[in-house]
Amino acid sequence: MNATYSGGCQCGQIRYEIRAEPLTLYLCHCKECQKQSSSAFGMSLTVPRDAVVIIQGEPKAWKRKADSGREVTCLFCGDCGTRLFHERAYNRETINVKAGTLDDTSWLRPVGNLWTNSAQPWVMICDQMLNYEGQPADVRPLWEKWAQQHS
Repeated sequence: MNATYSGGCQCGQIRYEIRAEPLTLYLCHCKECQKQSSSAFGMSLTVPRDAVVIIQGEPKAWKRKADSGREVTCLFCGDCGTRLFHERAYNRETINVKAGTLDDTSWLRPVGNLWTNSAQPWVMICDQMLNYEGQPADVRPLWEKWAQQHS
């Protein structure tokens, strides 16, 4: 894999780089991710927090409670509104990059689905992925499955 990945918001005001290999990629079907993505799910690319470098612009932030009850800080472009990152108060060592903001998404292959109990009824959940009805207590299986796919 590449080891440096670039991305940004729709209007180009914010640009970032990921300077390490991602840890996992999953789809989240919670109602908040459906709302923020204006779609059936959100994509979260988990990476080490210190690997994300903002090279242009300054994201705005707001906090909300996730369906799990945990606090999430949502970072977005103040001009076009594109959601870029989710920081979780309970895990400061990683950050979730909203994977659709990457310049090249052709290599992305999610390994799991979270919050399948609130997935849209027309979404087909693949049984070859790791699937969780809600928030998994342990995310290590998602990391392990990602590592297997990219070794």
